[in-house]
Amino acid sequence: MDQRLPGSVLFCCDHNAVRSPMAEGIMKKFYGTGTYVQSAGVSNDMEIDGFSIAVCQEMDVELSRHRSRSFDEMENWGDDLGSFDLVIALSPASQRRALDLTQRYHLEVEYWPILDPTGLGETREAKLASYRQARDQIMDRLLARFGPRLELT
Repeated sequence: MDQRLPGSVLFCCDHNAVRSPMAEGIMKKFYGTGTYVQSAGVSNDMEIDGFSIAVCQEMDVELSRHRSRSFDEMENWGDDLGSFDLVIALSPASQRRALDLTQRYHLEVEYWPILDPTGLGETREAKLASYRQARDQIMDRLLARFGPRLELT
């Protein structure tokens, strides 16, 4: 495993339907399975967004089987936030929630201000352009934080 990569990362956003699933999928694509990667939302009231699926499919990242989950569901299922090395919040609400939930743990919480593309654009192409912008922001942040993509075999 590359030394720049933590053992485990949790990406979080508002609904675990757009930004955090994209980040989870792209990180797995770029850096392989050496790092345990999951995602969650403040709430789980939406399914994975079709535009997120489409723009990630353009780069061979499969999101269609993603099932949204919330912080509360993680806790109910026995996923302990303290077991993650790094939590990356992609929205202000998820940053607040992550900081609240991790007060008693010694782990790093980072905030990456990623565009929320939902509701942007009038046409399909304009919407896709907004989602691509969010996807590309995530890719840029991943590369800046963890370095070049690994050559995976």
